[in-house]
Amino acid sequence: MLARGYEKIQEYLYDLESERRVLSAMLHAEEACIEAHSALVAADFYSPKHATIFELACSLYEREIKPTYVEILKEGHALGILTNPKDIEELKYIAEHYIDDENIKYWIKRVKDKARLRKFEAFLRRSYNLLYENPESDVDDILLAAEEELTNLTALDIDDKIDTPEDLAKLGYEEVEKRFLRYKEIKELNKGVLPLEGLPTGFSSLDNITLGYKPGDLVILGAQTGHGKTAFALHTARAVAVDAGKKVLYLNTEMSRVQIALRWGSILSGIEHERIRKGDINETELSIIFNAYSRLRDSGFYSYPCPNLTPEKTISIARKFKAQKNIDMMIIDYIGRMEKYDPRLSEWQILEQIVKTQKVLAQNLQIVVMCLVQLNPDGTLQGAKRMKNECDLMLRLSPIPKEELAENEELKKYLNPNYYISIEKNRDGKSGVLLPIQFDLKRQIMKDAERIQL
Repeated sequence: MLARGYEKIQEYLYDLESERRVLSAMLHAEEACIEAHSALVAADFYSPKHATIFELACSLYEREIKPTYVEILKEGHALGILTNPKDIEELKYIAEHYIDDENIKYWIKRVKDKARLRKFEAFLRRSYNLLYENPESDVDDILLAAEEELTNLTALDIDDKIDTPEDLAKLGYEEVEKRFLRYKEIKELNKGVLPLEGLPTGFSSLDNITLGYKPGDLVILGAQTGHGKTAFALHTARAVAVDAGKKVLYLNTEMSRVQIALRWGSILSGIEHERIRKGDINETELSIIFNAYSRLRDSGFYSYPCPNLTPEKTISIARKFKAQKNIDMMIIDYIGRMEKYDPRLSEWQILEQIVKTQKVLAQNLQIVVMCLVQLNPDGTLQGAKRMKNECDLMLRLSPIPKEELAENEELKKYLNPNYYISIEKNRDGKSGVLLPIQFDLKRQIMKDAERIQL
């Protein structure tokens, strides 16, 4: 009776139909590749053939090769796999008998759920064998071990982990010791300059406070219309992608490809943007600009102009570029231009939901996400308190009023400061700090304001 029941259960532990639909969708649509690559692993497939096809498809996609039937056959032949006629017949059957399915997330969930059921069934078998082979085992030990394994099976996120007091104490000791030794080295060898823990911000003053943008961080930069949001975004991209050689994905909702390219010409050459835009340059300057573009060509900057951007689209795009380019940072310029479909929500509620989505994305992909937001004419941001709760670092970019330049004695210690970067929130350090910078609007260049040597 038990054996017959076990055989019946086995029928519910796999779903070859769902596995074929997932693989077929990957052969026909990039969106399916993004979703499957992010959500599944080969072990989630019951059929070894399907697991092999999945791995080949993911390998091709990571190398920016569309995983078609022909490409998977070629890849399999090169690796000496999928040579069995039955395996090839299965691949052909999947490619020909299943079409792209718009409900890819449903089929992925079916595959994932069956994989979890198989793990549960294996857990039950191990538990039964343990009782059968060791009937005198300590009951508390058996139940505690079973509870821990069952908890892992039911966890929503396989990366979830409960830290014990011992874990936290050990982590704290290691971190404090590491920082003590690092600071000692800084004082002795690096003249007191703290090394970055993340990506460079493009400003030494901001680096010293934040120690860089860190993986998993959500950074919000607010500024009024025409006050340098895009210039700040591209300045950040320059520091990370051009100067540091890391990889940045820049999502722009306003400018065309040509406009972005021309901005780079000015940023990297130091020649006025308006003159470059008009073509009002001499041959020497033309040569300088061409040399500047060679730096861009060798950088890790990827641009994706997308006027119809949605929060869901940012997730798909980020997953794609993380898989194919292993990006370190994504910049969204700017979230106020994202399409919004729910008329029941007010503007600030929608922006809050967008920000929450990006924070989860940053943590899941372990990249830095920077969101640019537009401030009201009075310098405020509706819903700013809620956005502040979600982000790790909130910055505000604003011109320094002329009367403040004339009256503020601290500003007189700097050479021609004209903008502030205000640190509104900093989860890892000081906040409420004003950093004076220079913003050359004509050249689209930002830099730290230099202190006057007395």
